[in-house]
Amino acid sequence: MQRRQIFNHVAAAGVVAATTTAAITTPAQAQGTAGAASGSTLDKVQKSGVLRVAVIPGQEPYFHKDLASGQWSGACLEMAGDIAGILRAKVEPVESSWGNQILDLQSGKVDLAFAVSPTPQRALVIDFSSPLLVHSYTVIARKGFAKVDTWEQINKKEVKIAVDIGSTHETIARRYCPKATIVGFKTRDEAIMAVATGRADCNVSLAVIAISTMKKNPNVGTLNIPKPTLTMPTNLGIRIESDPRWKNFLSVWADNNRFSGQTREWMSKGFAALSIKPEDIPAEIQF
Repeated sequence: MQRRQIFNHVAAAGVVAATTTAAITTPAQAQGTAGAASGSTLDKVQKSGVLRVAVIPGQEPYFHKDLASGQWSGACLEMAGDIAGILRAKVEPVESSWGNQILDLQSGKVDLAFAVSPTPQRALVIDFSSPLLVHSYTVIARKGFAKVDTWEQINKKEVKIAVDIGSTHETIARRYCPKATIVGFKTRDEAIMAVATGRADCNVSLAVIAISTMKKNPNVGTLNIPKPTLTMPTNLGIRIESDPRWKNFLSVWADNNRFSGQTREWMSKGFAALSIKPEDIPAEIQF
């Protein structure tokens, strides 16, 4: 794949991703919380002129919070601004986390969550738009560790794989490397630190996250794309509601911008803020 094509499929991730499998409640348990299940989100946004979006600090290129000004930026904020513009609304960032944004949707705290990995468990409690992008899983290996060409290569008891607990990273590691020693950490940063300090041999991460990690910490190790190439879609997360217009609108929006290449431009801008250029992305990685 040509490097200039890499960003053609990129839109706001698992990840990255959004990668943490959030604590969830059933629709029955969610009833009565801030009136989340009543009315159409599309109508509410258009009437109020406000689109409440879950934002997560320190998750570039998706989200970035300027600590001095408190202003938010990033690829997902660019996308949210485009959606809000169509609806003649303004974006209201609501600080959250990968683990809490599902609950924030259910409770009616936010109207939209970006970079949500669709899983059967989540589909029981929230709904999804069409995919924003499809991105690959990668392996960050510590310095001195052999190049990882296949998943089977690290599927050994003596290999320690660091993962963030409850994430799709952990799911992939356990599915494809069941013989390896899986070491769980509360956060992705802790898992990466384990690799950097030699307490683990490698880390499984979605491509968008891995690229950003390597740019911030080039000495952590090497980036590998094992075969077979494993991919995961990432979507917009919304509340379950009987009126299909909100979901239909967001799905058409996602499809239109992904196929037109607009999402590539938004993500390119998000990566550029990290001084990441298209040539910094391994050609094997497909988004």
